[in-house]
Amino acid sequence: MADSPPRVVIVAGARTPFAKAGTKLKEHSALDLARHAVDGLLDKHSLEPSTIDEMVYGIVVLDPRRPQFAREVAFASRLPSSTPAWTTTDNCINGTTAIMAIADSIRAGRAEIGIAGGGESMSNPAVLFSPAASRIFVELSNARTLKDRIEILSSLRPRDLKPNAPGVVEPSTGLSMGEHTEITVKEWRIAREPQDELALASHKNAAAATEDGRLKAEIVPLDGIDHDTIIRPDTTLEKLAQLKPVFDTSGNGTLTAGNSSPLTDGAAAIALMSEDRAAQEGREPLAFIRGYKRVAIDPGDGLLMGPGIAVPDLLAETGLSLDDMDLIEMHEAFAGQVLSNIAAWEQGWKRGPIGTVDRSKLNQLGSSVAVGHPFSATGVRIATTLANEMKRRNSRYGLISICAAGATAQAMILERDV
Repeated sequence: MADSPPRVVIVAGARTPFAKAGTKLKEHSALDLARHAVDGLLDKHSLEPSTIDEMVYGIVVLDPRRPQFAREVAFASRLPSSTPAWTTTDNCINGTTAIMAIADSIRAGRAEIGIAGGGESMSNPAVLFSPAASRIFVELSNARTLKDRIEILSSLRPRDLKPNAPGVVEPSTGLSMGEHTEITVKEWRIAREPQDELALASHKNAAAATEDGRLKAEIVPLDGIDHDTIIRPDTTLEKLAQLKPVFDTSGNGTLTAGNSSPLTDGAAAIALMSEDRAAQEGREPLAFIRGYKRVAIDPGDGLLMGPGIAVPDLLAETGLSLDDMDLIEMHEAFAGQVLSNIAAWEQGWKRGPIGTVDRSKLNQLGSSVAVGHPFSATGVRIATTLANEMKRRNSRYGLISICAAGATAQAMILERDV
């Protein structure tokens, strides 16, 4: 009988503080933030750079001048240039995609130690010219004579120079994630008040976890900032209720800036090892990766409703139940998206119902509405937060649920030997 694959251990995680785009971290590029997270992981947890067998690092808002972003992160960080590194660009599940890739390498025996990570600078996206201007500039670069260059430039019009910044519109549907979620919450009859209540809980839990040091323990300070700057400990339901809907302004909208995750700058990194290698190095596992599931659905079924399938399927594959989970971490793209997927789990949607979500287990250190959502860093941040909290509580099982643009989702289960 063939040997079973090694168990994959999460041994450490580290990240930058998260900040709203255009504010505290706006002077840092995505590469700056990623390097800070990777070097911070190495230094904070005494990882020898030369022992890292592989790195997978994600970015969504990619600068086309750095298409192999992960290699640039390796070069900029203290990792040796001989460290294999490759890039993922998988929307909001990018962080867990990187984790899955490293876990697969360890299980296949290609690596014993790997780093997964992701980062974004939403303050510094690559800004593109219009298609007309782009064609003109390409022709200009190929022109051989001054006469040709003048003739080509004469065709350029002021309107052609209007920059095209990256947007959040789905290429396949023409709607933004927020517009899609407005459709979803109406279909699932999710009212405004429970969305604001979930957003309030996210801020209160994140504020408490910052005050007692649990979230700060993940952060490698940058520019003197040692905490996530988006968290609002003084927010109230009354304040949230005063905010106007931003995606549906017809009078029927319920998604506001207060119950939606903001565009965020930040980066994160996490170290994974085989169980044997962790033991050799004397590292106590934070948690083992029990299993993971990736799904894709039709956007017409609800762009961010993938967790409604991913979580039930993963539980069935692992033989575990929702009640077995001691902690549940759901990415909060929008409070309404979280509540819609919880309704899908509890009522049944394309799969049978899987039970009731105990709210005392849900996002106990806050999540993306309060902490922020740098697309590629979120999955790594959530896995780090969950693994650390499972160790503190000596929990047996923890569940990760993340939706993503492109109508995809991932679920992951962490476990500890208790």
